[in-house]
Amino acid sequence: MHRRVVLVVFDGFQLLDLAGPADVFATASLLSPTRGYQLEITAVRAGTVPAHNGLTTYVGTAIADIDGPIDTLLVVGGLGVPDRLGDRDLIEGIARLAGSARRVASVCNGAFLLGEAGLLAGRRATTHWLVTGELAGRYPEVDVDGDPIYINDGPVWTSAGASAGVDLALALVAADHGHALARDVACGLVVYLHRPGGQSQFSTAMRATTPHDEPLRRLQAYIDENPTADLSVPTLARRAAMSERHFSRVFTEQTGISPGRYVERSRADAARRLLEVTGQPLDAVARQSGLGAPETLYRVFRRHWRISPGDYRRRFQAKVS
Repeated sequence: MHRRVVLVVFDGFQLLDLAGPADVFATASLLSPTRGYQLEITAVRAGTVPAHNGLTTYVGTAIADIDGPIDTLLVVGGLGVPDRLGDRDLIEGIARLAGSARRVASVCNGAFLLGEAGLLAGRRATTHWLVTGELAGRYPEVDVDGDPIYINDGPVWTSAGASAGVDLALALVAADHGHALARDVACGLVVYLHRPGGQSQFSTAMRATTPHDEPLRRLQAYIDENPTADLSVPTLARRAAMSERHFSRVFTEQTGISPGRYVERSRADAARRLLEVTGQPLDAVARQSGLGAPETLYRVFRRHWRISPGDYRRRFQAKVS
């Protein structure tokens, strides 16, 4: 018997959030016809629904007309999500369908729609790394973790951005039909069954708030531009013409992070750039980024990105001439 999967879209959704999981479920059905999936797409209104890339998807059944038991309710994300948070027809439709679903899932910032429908309260969840802070701020009752590619908390599954919907769907197939079928689907689609590392490896520079005082802004730029310099708190305090205690307090207040932690993040980003654009050995990368030794480089990468420097280079290094 095929499992019924209802996928919810809206104007401005991310097409990959829909197509990735749909192709995982469809491939599972192709490889195992007797235990596959029946896919349905719904939206507030039937008809064509535009993705944010301009392509359209045809929806045959409006969300208000979907009835009967559902195995998996999957809500996609996209740039249109912020405009949909006040759409009561959509939010109430998701909440109603969730009541008849065995499990509920979201891709990317579709987690906000689950949150708005009250489906994440008291649960651990994730979303795209860019908006984890916003999700946590809007729904303080949710335990938001910005690193996992996907999270399963009881009957609720959430995932990171865009292509993470494929990882999520493969995990759902494995939960339904076992590792072997999920592995075969992954091989057929030429993707990882279990992607190494978390989504933090894909994030851009680890941000800290820009100080509003000009001397601290200049000091922040100096840290970023001089990773091998003496960046100890006493030295930085002298450059800022402050006592160490006052400097540490003001820097933390204006950036949201302590000076020592900021220096480590800045040097980690410098190391990451060297791994991406050079073929230098790890000991040279460690020295030139100010981290000193390969052992420190490894510890910093594991702490911030849960991946080794070598693995990061293999995935993200540009071709070096």
